[in-house]
Amino acid sequence: MRGARVLTLDAAGTEHPTADIVIDGGVITAIGPGAAATFLPHPDDIDGSGMLAIPGMVNTHFHSPGNFLKGAVPSLPLELFMLYEVPPFMAEPVGETYAYLRTMLGAIDMLKQGVTAVHDDAYYLPVASRDEISAVFGAYRDSGIRATVTIDQPNVVEYEKHAFFADRLPPDMRAAMDAAPRQDDEELLRLYDWMLAKWHTSAGGRLRGAVSCSAPQRVTPTYLKALDRLSATFDIPYNMHILETRSQRVFGSERYGSSLVRYARSQGVLSDRAHVIHAIWIDDEDIATLAGEGVKIAHNPTCNLRLGSGIMRWRDLADAGVPIGIGTDEANVDDGVNFWSAVKNTGLVHNITSPQYGDWPQPGEILRAATAGGHAALRTPGLAGELSVGALADVVLMDLATLPFVPLNDTKRQLVYCEPARSVTTVIVGGEVVVAGGVCTRVDEKAVLRDVASLAPAIEEFLADCARGAERAWRYYDDSYRAGLAQRTEVTRTLTETRHG
Repeated sequence: MRGARVLTLDAAGTEHPTADIVIDGGVITAIGPGAAATFLPHPDDIDGSGMLAIPGMVNTHFHSPGNFLKGAVPSLPLELFMLYEVPPFMAEPVGETYAYLRTMLGAIDMLKQGVTAVHDDAYYLPVASRDEISAVFGAYRDSGIRATVTIDQPNVVEYEKHAFFADRLPPDMRAAMDAAPRQDDEELLRLYDWMLAKWHTSAGGRLRGAVSCSAPQRVTPTYLKALDRLSATFDIPYNMHILETRSQRVFGSERYGSSLVRYARSQGVLSDRAHVIHAIWIDDEDIATLAGEGVKIAHNPTCNLRLGSGIMRWRDLADAGVPIGIGTDEANVDDGVNFWSAVKNTGLVHNITSPQYGDWPQPGEILRAATAGGHAALRTPGLAGELSVGALADVVLMDLATLPFVPLNDTKRQLVYCEPARSVTTVIVGGEVVVAGGVCTRVDEKAVLRDVASLAPAIEEFLADCARGAERAWRYYDDSYRAGLAQRTEVTRTLTETRHG
């Protein structure tokens, strides 16, 4: 690549007005003005003139099974919202083709925005299977994106996951939840053994496995600890949603007499491999615990706004030394896979939390979170998330003669605030061009869209099944949620709490 403007996003914030990037064997071997001068012109050379080169973005938290649910669910608190995507009575799994196309749709969307790596905390309804897991990995393999994938499968009965819930259920509803399909520790661990043997480090290392408990309170204590041992054995991330909502803060106090951060620590599952998702309703002791254990955080600001979950303590976590990555979460809380919107929301929502403007996230640190911060959470081997010698050759080219960059006043600010996805022309993953001229090279996008359109009846039936399950159980979840609202918390992360708390 010759003659591009290069924003390296290295720790020093190096930016070259004009530079070359030399790639060999999937890594960057030289970078800087004239770096390619000693190499003869080659047909595969990319002319970077008029382009901005940046590292590939990392979608640090994602659920691909939500990819068909754009605009499908109203804004509701998480505990009610989830009824419309993971209802407690779903009986039949989706087919392999359905799962493959669902995953591929998101992969195409991300690649065309310049997202070169994704951490997919994939859940399965009603239970996880080899076929569906392989469909997810297969789509990522075929698309060319870098993907780290989990089996996000709770394994305790539904009514044990919420405070003030079980005693509100009539006997027939409790019996139905008891009878709902559920995989025990041994079955899920066997699935992990198979998944890691088959898919971990496949596609030349581009595909990797991770583990997930969904949330500490959603699995048995023995499975919670077994996943940590598996994470340690393979040195892979351990995903866990913790304190996403006010209700979860109340649940921890009611069930464990402490926050869910402290519960996870008491179970020995917090470490530098732990990838804690959301971490909104945390207190000072929680922050000290997360920092002390070396935990990574996935920040999902668009999701947090859509569901009214609250505002994460960005500055307090960052000042404590907790690495932060940025995620979109799933398509039904983002209503797309709008990674750059999540970046922009990171640069906006925290500005209303303090009049001390020096505490507001700055463009450089936001972009580092969207790149190096994400790779830290993914535990990507080697140097990644910046453009420097020895780093993975995940590179994005953006056309500077497009609306987000005309006129070009400040590169970093315009990346954060000006919706630069519209400017992406070329995406390189591990040295391979996977998007050229704004079009995916490995995938027939139009054919994928036609195939997805052909699934419309199946998607409609899936949504109808979810709605039927939600309607059947709604009143009990709503009663439980409202009972939690009546409980005071020592933590406040929403603007209305002082009026209604």
